[in-house]
Amino acid sequence: MSAAAGTVPGTGHLGPAATMRASVLRGPGDVVVEERAVPRPGPGEVAVRVASVGVCGSDTHYYDHGRIGRFVVESPLVLGHEAAGEVAALGPGVSSLAVGQRVSVEPGVPDLTCPQCLAGRYNLCPDMRFFATPPIDGAFAEYVVVHAAFAHPVPETISDDAAALLEPLSVGIWACRRGRVGAGSRVLVTGAGPIGLVSVQVARAFGATEIVVSDVNPARLALARDLGATEVVDARTARVTDLPRPPEVLLECSGHPAATAEAIRALDRAGRAVLVGMGGDELPLPLSVVQERELEVTGTFRYANTWPTAIALVGAGRIDLDRLVTGTYRLDQAEDALTAGRRDPRSVKVVVHPQT
Repeated sequence: MSAAAGTVPGTGHLGPAATMRASVLRGPGDVVVEERAVPRPGPGEVAVRVASVGVCGSDTHYYDHGRIGRFVVESPLVLGHEAAGEVAALGPGVSSLAVGQRVSVEPGVPDLTCPQCLAGRYNLCPDMRFFATPPIDGAFAEYVVVHAAFAHPVPETISDDAAALLEPLSVGIWACRRGRVGAGSRVLVTGAGPIGLVSVQVARAFGATEIVVSDVNPARLALARDLGATEVVDARTARVTDLPRPPEVLLECSGHPAATAEAIRALDRAGRAVLVGMGGDELPLPLSVVQERELEVTGTFRYANTWPTAIALVGAGRIDLDRLVTGTYRLDQAEDALTAGRRDPRSVKVVVHPQT
């Protein structure tokens, strides 16, 4: 029985026998669609009927290798953490949302009680439960359950795909905040993947007047220019250290050690390097450059309190997320979605529509 058939129409409650489809990773390179019980919202939670899920590089990495660092897929796992849909049912005590309301899902729910959470840094909560991070299931499924405070209402002017991509946009917002990007900033973005491309748009929205993007993919460099880059650098033939004006802020989105080291050398004195892309566990750092120029080097880990800004920017037309979508797939095509990037160099962001 489909998930829709198990829903009692008009009540917002899921029938006792409701089942749904979910795309499940059983091991590296092994994805199947399974029938599962629809999850029930507990106190303070809502069930969301998933309309769109973006495919992230982390999903592809789990598919290829079955692990990322210390996070290992030891039992079947549902991938996908960039999700949006509509509220299907309310758990006890939820009054902030209504059945049928469209929402974007913030996929990490912290414990809300630890010192990091109480300090406002809930992205650093040691007990974070994050979608598609073992052993927490993600959103390649027809329904998910999430804490009501992390289901963010979105206006009708934002498409389902864009609502799902508020998650990677939040990464760009957090990076720009960490780099203190503001009016008149000179910014260098290394890596024109989805995170680099949203970072370009956020930097522009935050007031940056010079935004240089470096990559090896000509198609992505062209898209970066369309989305607000004032200059692009083809890293196959040019170096960011040769820019006529050194940037004040580096948003390093490639995760490539050599690109990172070169970009740090390109920074102006008192510049700020924000390391966003995930590469190897260790990075050779040009320490003399960091010391002599008094550079700030910081990492980023997900985001905190970014969804209101993301919704406002997309809703106002300041950022275009739909432009990033280069392919859509059904739930039973999740494996094709996970491997789209290796088949097509022009692929940027693909999404899965679990209801199709």
